[in-house]
Amino acid sequence: MSLWIAQAVNKINADYQRSADTHLIKLESASLPGIDIYLKDESTHPTGSLKHRLARSLFLYALCNGKIDENTTIVEASSGSTAVSEAYFARMLGIPFVAVMPRSTAQSKIQLIEAFGGQCHFVDCPTQMHQEAKKIAQQQKGYFMDQFMFAERATDWRGSNNIAESIFGQMSAEPHPIPHTVVMSAGTGGTSATIGRYIRYRGINTKLLVVDPEFSVFYESFSTQQPQITTNRGSRIEGIGRPQVEASFQPDVIDDMLKVPDVASIATMRWLFRTAGIKAGASTGTNLWGVFHVARQMQQRGETGSIVTLMCDSGERYLDTYYNDDWVKQEFGSTQAYDDELATWLG
Repeated sequence: MSLWIAQAVNKINADYQRSADTHLIKLESASLPGIDIYLKDESTHPTGSLKHRLARSLFLYALCNGKIDENTTIVEASSGSTAVSEAYFARMLGIPFVAVMPRSTAQSKIQLIEAFGGQCHFVDCPTQMHQEAKKIAQQQKGYFMDQFMFAERATDWRGSNNIAESIFGQMSAEPHPIPHTVVMSAGTGGTSATIGRYIRYRGINTKLLVVDPEFSVFYESFSTQQPQITTNRGSRIEGIGRPQVEASFQPDVIDDMLKVPDVASIATMRWLFRTAGIKAGASTGTNLWGVFHVARQMQQRGETGSIVTLMCDSGERYLDTYYNDDWVKQEFGSTQAYDDELATWLG
């Protein structure tokens, strides 16, 4: 092993040691007697999203598998948050980084990638990202990080303070320390794989519900057990949903899935800001809609307990899109029907 690789691994591990764990917030604004809802705020990572964990794992995985040296250009296919985090680690190691992303990606994410020294390469449709990233990596004799292939294997699902171990550790002193359900959306599928495997490894009596936005194939693939399903367009909820089933998506560790309308995701994201003052991204809205779906079922069965989900990133990245009324109306239409449904559910 070269001295540079040893130093690179040490730099990434040092960054991990400097980073405190993320907060687990009890969501008091949801009026659901007997049911406690928790939101793990992953926006507090140095790069502002859950993808900081993934990028760190992917870099360590690539370094320890001999894929990266001091002359390697890193290439990733990402709609934003993974690219932001990978740009951060590439700058830390002093190597170039290229993010392949749709032209529709939020400007704030593009600016963050560039601020960390990354270069953005745009494609017209999300379905073009993977092949374009492979091509650029070949042209530049670089390394395609390929989050959609390696996310599920780069993270140690047995522990090492992964997202699952962190959640269950933080829940230990709560009134219902073993969650009834953990709700997670799927982008690569890596986080849901980690959570599902950890639950089984530790023998925890918790269900894993994975929520999926419109124009994503994970739900249909799970329901029909057909992994080859594809669609010809990308998700409108940045960071989650895919037009094809990715290798990191592990359906066998998932207990159930729920399809969430995109407008419901946006309405729930805005409900969170309006009632709790927490400004999150639209994928958090998708997660919370799934939480409320589970909570309503629990109420109907007379059950009590806790439900945990993730705040994947901050809404500050989406001020020009999901928090822009004119943009939302033009792209999605009215959220009123779901605003009303949330008011009925939550009082």
